[in-house]
Amino acid sequence: MHLLRFGKAGQERPAVQLASGQRVDISSFCGDFSPAFFGEDGLARVQAFVQRHGKGLPVVPAGTRLGPCVARPHKLFCIGLNYRDHARETKAQLPAEPVVFAKATSAICGPDDDLVLPKGSLKTDWEVELLVVIGKTARYVDAPDAMNHVAGYALHNDYSERHWQLERGGQWVKGKSFDTFAPIGPTFVPKALVPDPQDLPLWLEVNGRRRQDSNTREMVFGVAELVAYLSQCLTLEPGDCITTGTPAGVGLGCNPPEYLKAGDVVTLGIGEPAGFGTQRQRVVPFESPRGIDR
Repeated sequence: MHLLRFGKAGQERPAVQLASGQRVDISSFCGDFSPAFFGEDGLARVQAFVQRHGKGLPVVPAGTRLGPCVARPHKLFCIGLNYRDHARETKAQLPAEPVVFAKATSAICGPDDDLVLPKGSLKTDWEVELLVVIGKTARYVDAPDAMNHVAGYALHNDYSERHWQLERGGQWVKGKSFDTFAPIGPTFVPKALVPDPQDLPLWLEVNGRRRQDSNTREMVFGVAELVAYLSQCLTLEPGDCITTGTPAGVGLGCNPPEYLKAGDVVTLGIGEPAGFGTQRQRVVPFESPRGIDR
C-alpha cells in the first residue's frame, strides 16, 4: 500500500494506492499525511482502515493532479556529493563526512507540476534522488538503530540553479530553494516494501535522452548512516525529509555544461517493483503562471 495526495494545489486530499494499482480517497479517515500523521503511527492506522473499508472507498479519478506525497514537512535536508560517480564527474574529492544543507520547504510541489525557471536563470540543473521520510523522532541514534526511525521513501528531483548555488557566495540553500525546485512523489513507499534502500536503480531523462542512470549502491553514505549522522547534531522529527544525493549525469558535469531551458521535459524514476512511480516536469519560463501556485 502506497500513500499519495491528489487535488488542486494547496487543497490536496490523502489517498492510497492499492496492490491492484487502484487509487482510493481516504480523506474520510485522515486529514493529511502531515508530520503529525507520521508521528502518531498513521501508516498502521491507515492500513487497518483500508483493510476494513477499502472496497467502499471512492476512487481517485484518472488524470487527477497529484500533489507531493507528503504534506509540507518541518525540515527538508539535502546531502551533497554523496555518489561516487557524481563526485568523479564534477572532479570533487569524496567527503569525509556528509555534506549537509537545507532546502526551503516552499520549494516542494507535485511530481508532475511545471518546473518554473527562476527569473533570469541560465543554469538550472536536474538531480534525481531517493528521499527518506522520518517516522519516529531520532536524537543521538546509532547507525544500527537508525532504520527504526525511517517511515519510508519517495522519488525526488533536487533541482539546482548553479549560478545561485556556486557563484553567489554563502550556502547552497540559495540555489536549491526556488519555487517548484522540489517535486516529491508520486507515491510514498513504506519502508517494508523496500528491503534494501542501497540497491535501487535511479534514472532521469531530458527530452527523452537518458542523462542519469545509476544505483543507490554508489552512495558514499547510506540511508542508515545519514539518519544517524544528522541525529547527532539536530532532532529529526516525524515527517522530516532527507534527500540523499544525486548520481552522475547532471548538467553541471557535462563538457561543456548543459542546463534546462523553457520547453524541455524532464522525466525520472526509481526502479520497480517497489512502486515509486515516475515524475514528469515541463520546463516553463518565470513569466508563465502555470506551476507557480501550489
